[in-house]
Amino acid sequence: MDRQLPAKASWDQIDTVLLDLDGTLLDLAFDNHFWRTLVPSVWGAQRGLDLPRAQAELQPRFAAQEGTLQWYCVEYWSRELGLDIAALKQAHAHQICWLPGAEQFLQAVRARGKRLVLLTNAHPLTLAVKDARTGVLAQFDVSISSHHVGVPKEDARFWLALKDLEQFEPLRSLFVDDSLPVLRAARRAGIAQVVAVRQPDSGQAPRQHEEFAAVDSVAELL
Repeated sequence: MDRQLPAKASWDQIDTVLLDLDGTLLDLAFDNHFWRTLVPSVWGAQRGLDLPRAQAELQPRFAAQEGTLQWYCVEYWSRELGLDIAALKQAHAHQICWLPGAEQFLQAVRARGKRLVLLTNAHPLTLAVKDARTGVLAQFDVSISSHHVGVPKEDARFWLALKDLEQFEPLRSLFVDDSLPVLRAARRAGIAQVVAVRQPDSGQAPRQHEEFAAVDSVAELL
């Protein structure tokens, strides 16, 4: 069992706050709908397939790339599927939104004088679309995409590279994410306080987390 946080984080023990983007700050409902419904619908329509058939054909292709950098790569899926994924995201950007309390959390953490670092698997093109919609990047001291590192956050090499890219003390850092493999990688990298988000998608029921301290919203950590 990972060390548990109190209901409110002990902020005097934290200098750096490392945060995921999708499912931690921004509602994962957009991404889930995009990949599970919108992309199969458009891809299937081009091939005369109804949605269930298109979903069935794409699911193993998606599953084969989970946990790899390609799974998050806009350019890879544009080539693989013959779709302009970035343009499709831009066309539906109005559906991108903050999770409840997330924007206020960032403002409160900044007011406490903590360094804010965004760690995301989002492709730079995706990040640009989401930032244009939400202004999220302006809330951070620095943002680091796994696409610039060359490996996803699930990979131990990401965390080794992070120590060269960002000067921080793991024992005085808080990391929040919704992905269990990423949370485990952060713990193995020595991050002192690792917290899971139970409800990354506002339209779905909260997940159960037994390995890590967990919150429904990052605002609960204040």
